[in-house]
Amino acid sequence: MIDINAIVAYLQHADPSSVYLILFLFAFFENVIPPIPGDVPVAFAGYLIANSNLSFFWSLFWASLGSTGGFMTVYLLSRNLGLKLYASGESEIHHRFAKWMHKLFPPSEMEIVRMKFSTHGYAAVLANRFLFGSRAVISIVVGLLHLNVLLVLLAAMTSATLWNILLLYGGYVLGQNWQGIGKYVVIYSIPVTAVFVGYLAYSVVKYLKKRNTGG
Repeated sequence: MIDINAIVAYLQHADPSSVYLILFLFAFFENVIPPIPGDVPVAFAGYLIANSNLSFFWSLFWASLGSTGGFMTVYLLSRNLGLKLYASGESEIHHRFAKWMHKLFPPSEMEIVRMKFSTHGYAAVLANRFLFGSRAVISIVVGLLHLNVLLVLLAAMTSATLWNILLLYGGYVLGQNWQGIGKYVVIYSIPVTAVFVGYLAYSVVKYLKKRNTGG
C-alpha cells in the first residue's frame, strides 16, 4: 500500500528532477494499476510551483507523458488481445471472456461494430481523464475495438495534457489548501461520467436491438 502522505512529504524537500520522475511514475502506473492516486502528486506539484523553483512546463510535460504512456501501454496490450480474439472468426475459442465477446459482437460483424463505435471510442479517449473511475476501462475497451493507434495516441495525449493543466493550476491557486482540489474533481467528474456512460450504454443497446431485429 502506497503512503501518499509520505510521498507528499518527500516531494516538499526533493530536487526538481526527483519531483518530475515521481510525477511521471505515478501518472504512468495509475493507468496500469488503477488504485495508485496519480492526481495527488500532480496537484501538489502545482502548489510547489508557487513555493519553489519547480517548472510548470516540465511538471506538465512529465506528468502528461506518464499518463499518456500508461494509457497507451494498456491500450496496446488490449489491442493485441483484441486482434487475437478476432484474427480468425471461425477459430475455436475456450476462454469465457472470448466466448462472451464473440456472443455479444460476433467476429463476422466486428468490422461493422468497430466502424459504428469508432467515433464514441475516440471521444471516450479524449474525455478519459475527466471521467470518474473509468480511465483503465476505456483503454481496455478501445484496445479491444483495435482503433487507430495514432488517433488514440493523440486523443490520450490531449486529454492528459488538459487534465494536468487543471490539476497544476488548481494546486497553484489553492496553495496550502491544494488537497481541496479533490472535492472539485469529484463534483465535476461524477455528472460528466454519468452522462457519458449513459449515452454510450444507450448507443450499445440501440445497436444490439437493431441487429437482433435485422434492422
